[in-house]
Order: sequence, then C-alpha cells, then structure tokens
Amino acid sequence: MLDPAQFASQPAPGRSCGTCALCCKVYDVPVLEKPAGSWCKHCTPGKGCGIHETRPDHCRAFHCLWITTDFLGPEWKPDRSAFVLSVDPVSRNLLVQVDPGRPGAWRAEPYMRQFRMWAEAGLSTGRHVIVYVNRSATAVLPDREVSLGTVGEGDRVVFSRTMTPNGPRLDVRKQSA
Repeated sequence: MLDPAQFASQPAPGRSCGTCALCCKVYDVPVLEKPAGSWCKHCTPGKGCGIHETRPDHCRAFHCLWITTDFLGPEWKPDRSAFVLSVDPVSRNLLVQVDPGRPGAWRAEPYMRQFRMWAEAGLSTGRHVIVYVNRSATAVLPDREVSLGTVGEGDRVVFSRTMTPNGPRLDVRKQSA
C-alpha cells in the first residue's frame, strides 16, 4: 500500500482550493467508507471539508494538478472543468477523475485536444492518459479513445505497441487481477 505522504506535493504559488471540493466527490476514501462518485458526508459542496483539521491523511496529502502546477488555466480548475487531474505515483499516468454528474465534460474543448497532445507526448515516456467516471475507465490515445469498462481493485491497465502496415500502433487493455 502506498503512503500518500510519500508523494504529497505543495500548492503552486497563488493556488488554493477556494470553494472547489470536487475531490471530495470523485475519489474513494476507504477510511471514511466513501465510494467514488458520491459526496463525502463531511463535505459541503461549494464550502469544503467540515473536518478539515482532523481529515484523514489520505485527504490531507492530496493536491490535484490544478493546485500544484501553474501552467493550467482557470478553465482546468476542477469545479469549472468537472474533473480532477492527478498523476499516478507508480505508473506516472495522468488520471482524469470525472464528476459522474457531468460524465462527458472531459470530451469538451479545450480539454480533449490537450488530452490527445499529452497522450502523444506520453508515447516516448510511457505515460498515458486514463479517464475515470467512478470506476469505468477510458484510455485516451493520440488517435482514439478505448473504453476499458470497470477497473476494479487489482486490475491493471496495460499499454502495448504493435506493428501495423502503417507503422506502430498503441493498444490498451484491462488485465484482470
């Protein structure tokens, strides 16, 4: 099990959550028995965490990419975009956790164009873009999206390259535990 404190980062200068609390909806928080896709019982949407001073370490250590970077514009703030960006600490894949109340928000522009550019850039580094709506995953590849279905605990998302008559092609599949 990973210790969130091992990969915690700090907010970029001038960035703060403000009224955004979308992470309190889109992620699982096992210690609070909170499933992905539902608001935490301790959160008041638009106001934030009611147990901020005593919140679990899992929550305390988390900072989304909008908070930790200064290159994402205001349209990328989760309460505006309807998704939370993070980087998986092991695979270094970009994870896009979407508000199930707006499941198609990630497909809008400028987001989809940028996801495709990040997917293209990730070809050389082995970093990929994976979008989740609750536990249902879609991999964004430079030329298409691949629905992976429900990704459960222990399942892995596996990327591979195959040679085609038109050159190399990136493929992706879910590998069950």
